[in-house]
Amino acid sequence: MAKPAGRKILIVEDSKTTSVVLKELLESEGHAVFLAGDGVTGIALARREKPDLVLLDLLLPKLNGYEVCNALKRDNSTRHLPILVISTMTSPESIEKAELCGAKNFMKKPYNLEDLLREIKRLLQ
Repeated sequence: MAKPAGRKILIVEDSKTTSVVLKELLESEGHAVFLAGDGVTGIALARREKPDLVLLDLLLPKLNGYEVCNALKRDNSTRHLPILVISTMTSPESIEKAELCGAKNFMKKPYNLEDLLREIKRLLQ
């Protein structure tokens, strides 16, 4: 069976290690991956590349994940993008705040890679 055409995925994550591991994993699945190490770059890349999915950390330099999520959801060119928040901030308040800003789902770090891939596939459908 042919693999579906790869999609564009933006990872907004300040941990280089986490970003690189995720990028390699997603590229091995056939996706084009863009990396942003801070919130400002994340918003700029989302506007320029129009990814099919955004993986968003909450603890970021310059703008935090909530601010990035709000900015993307307020912008007509990016408001349709599904956002998966991936964070160590797992209090009910953090999760609710992520949902309120428009995130499709929330995964806590550290995550199981198979669970993450399953969720990414679900959000890309």
